Amino acid sequence: MTAVVLLATQAGAAEPARHNSTTVPHTLRIGDTLDFDSLNPHLATALTLGYLSQLTMAYLVRYGHDNKPIPELATSVPTQANGGISRDGKTITWHLRRGVKWSDGVPFDADDVVFSTSVVNNPANNEVGRDGWDQIVKVDEPDKYTVVYHLNRPYASYLPTFFGSAGANPCILPKHLLSNLPNINTAPYNSKPVGIGPFRYAEWVRGDHVTLERNPFYWRGQPKLEKVIFKIIPDRNTLQTQLQTGEVDLWAFVPSAYVERVTAFPNVAHTRAPGFLYVHVDFNTSHAVLRDLAVREALRYATDRKLLRDKQNHGVGILQESPLTPVSPLYSPIPEVPHDVAKANALLDRAGWKRGPDGIRAKNGTRLELDYGSVAGSQDIDARIELLRSMWSQIGVALNVKHYASPQFFQVTGGILYGGKWDVTSFSWQVTPDSDLNPQNACGTIPPKGQNVTRLCDRQLDASLTALKETYDEKQRKALVARITRRVSELVPYFVLWIFEDVHVFNRDLAGFHPNATTPFDDFMNVDI
Repeated sequence: MTAVVLLATQAGAAEPARHNSTTVPHTLRIGDTLDFDSLNPHLATALTLGYLSQLTMAYLVRYGHDNKPIPELATSVPTQANGGISRDGKTITWHLRRGVKWSDGVPFDADDVVFSTSVVNNPANNEVGRDGWDQIVKVDEPDKYTVVYHLNRPYASYLPTFFGSAGANPCILPKHLLSNLPNINTAPYNSKPVGIGPFRYAEWVRGDHVTLERNPFYWRGQPKLEKVIFKIIPDRNTLQTQLQTGEVDLWAFVPSAYVERVTAFPNVAHTRAPGFLYVHVDFNTSHAVLRDLAVREALRYATDRKLLRDKQNHGVGILQESPLTPVSPLYSPIPEVPHDVAKANALLDRAGWKRGPDGIRAKNGTRLELDYGSVAGSQDIDARIELLRSMWSQIGVALNVKHYASPQFFQVTGGILYGGKWDVTSFSWQVTPDSDLNPQNACGTIPPKGQNVTRLCDRQLDASLTALKETYDEKQRKALVARITRRVSELVPYFVLWIFEDVHVFNRDLAGFHPNATTPFDDFMNVDI
């Protein structure tokens, strides 16, 4: 049995003894392999940047342990029941907190919200997307603590979209620092943002680490942690070693290949639960070969998802067709598409794709040879690609794998993913708590207008997506989500491999860390080490 020893602090208080001698009191060291090219969530979508933004940036609404919205800079969550949303759904009123300051000490008020709204809708800015924002026809500011959005039509995804912390959504920006610029694309602010979170940026050494310190002006008071150091460690084996030796205190969303190993370390604890992320295989439907539905269907039939999950993902993940997590209140199961190589070959035969002497199919002089775009440095993703290569070779499909650095691949402007410079790819998306499927599926969100990287535009699907955006009633939304996911399954612009099981591994001395399934870093006031 471990003895409990109390350690005296400078202030005369007592602290419990720590399990690990490598623990740095009140300093949390987070490690991750993915890098980013901006600290401004208006301009970048990296999952790891989301961690930092949840700790530092300004949001109207955050999310609690039950994944439900909690007012942050808004004093209440607007609904039709409380009068914050008009009966016709076209007016949303935000009441703002008084006495709030930016992390540089300048007061926050409605001017910042109005200014930030104009930033999102300014076509000169390289925003990640404007879905929903383009419905705002007028913004009123009756006083310095009230902002009223007037919309073209109801917009049910207002909570995460309009300055909510979930998903790849923009934060509120400080007018006093950015209003004199023609655009925010190259602003020095992007390298050291000023926000309204429990922490603020202290240092960014590109490619190495980001240091956060307590925000002395945070309206809720001071967090227990004094410092957060986010370490960029490109090699996962190195990250594993640093977790084991105590040089890293937290590895969030541990890749499945490492789960069994790192959870066995005696110096750590972990959590494991269904998440809002899903892994998928995407097809660039703007390219001629993949415009053929038979090709997309055949590739899905040829994919043994259970084998992929068990062998490449080490049994971690939930197999299903829907991109919605089973813990979402809007989730409805849809029929699973089986693994069937014979059916895949028959589909391609009927569609006129003939095998050549080397076994690769061709049609009208075009070989069924696809460029697979991928982020470099991930052994488990590379293993997934090789399994897919083997599976798809059974139906006469060849793969050319092209690796890119993470910032280059995910860069919104001029990058590989959003630039459509690929045929097939596989990564993860996160569905927001409102289960809005517009960002990845709507005609109006094809890059550069959003995140529909498959570039599929289907009018039937789009009608359901539009209805989903305009429906506030949860029961009606659930029926629409079921219709949308079934239609996506029919069209196969992408298919789901599995739903994430979120595994967070952390130093046993870390206390108060209770991650939710959508914004695991939203509640850090009582986290300490």
